[in-house]
Amino acid sequence: MKVIGIDIGGTNLRAGLVEDDVIVRIESLKIKKAGSETEIMEDLNLLIEKFLSDKIAGIGIGVPSIVDPEKGIVYDATNIPAWKEVHLKEQIEAKYNIPVYVNNDANCFVMGEKYFGKVKAYSNIVGLIIGTGLGSGLVLNNLLYAGENCGAGEFGMIPFREHDFEYYCSGQFFENAYGVSGEEIKQRAEGGDVKALEIFAQFGSNLGEAIKVIMLAVDPEIFILGGSASKSYEFFKDAMWKSIRKFLYVHSSDKIKVEVSETNHIAILGAAALYYEGRG
Repeated sequence: MKVIGIDIGGTNLRAGLVEDDVIVRIESLKIKKAGSETEIMEDLNLLIEKFLSDKIAGIGIGVPSIVDPEKGIVYDATNIPAWKEVHLKEQIEAKYNIPVYVNNDANCFVMGEKYFGKVKAYSNIVGLIIGTGLGSGLVLNNLLYAGENCGAGEFGMIPFREHDFEYYCSGQFFENAYGVSGEEIKQRAEGGDVKALEIFAQFGSNLGEAIKVIMLAVDPEIFILGGSASKSYEFFKDAMWKSIRKFLYVHSSDKIKVEVSETNHIAILGAAALYYEGRG
């Protein structure tokens, strides 16, 4: 069984051929950000055709946008202005007669970790993508839970302090509060800079507050962290856990687990995982 996983990112279209739970080949194309809907679809088809054979069982596609996962419709894709309402599933299935599954990138992340990463053994999972924003995906009772409008798990939009959790628990925090990038703060922290370590402690405390809210809403077994800011986990984990330990229900805070994703090409694997989830 072979599955094509496609990640429609901010800069590139990336696709991988997944066989026996392993990516055996990857191809990519630059996104024509100013291109028309038809031009970008043509590039996507070109990428798919690099992998086509009679052994392809399905295609999974992850998109940074609002998605109707049942109909496979993409709305207002980030960084692709022409994609206002694209019936992606319908178009690709009609062209290739292969089952197609579409979902947003945060849901793909958590599904990739569920099928290929660190959280295979768990039934109730929250995946947090901590990058330029704070995205999340939910697996409840071993199934992806996207909600009625594919909006479940948008915890970053919950009001917190003067703004929302995304403002304080993503790369935006470093830019907004201190005018520096997360990468610069990481480099300074690696050199032992005291101020940088203090900034990461604030970030970790904020993230711990978000995790406590999610624990009240979802009560998962485990959180899996991804995204660029998760690479700095060593610098904010102590403050994060200090905040979590103040959770109202001590038994829950003692049991909760947090892991950091180490899965290579998780966006491609997560897209491919949509096929495994959909056929089940």
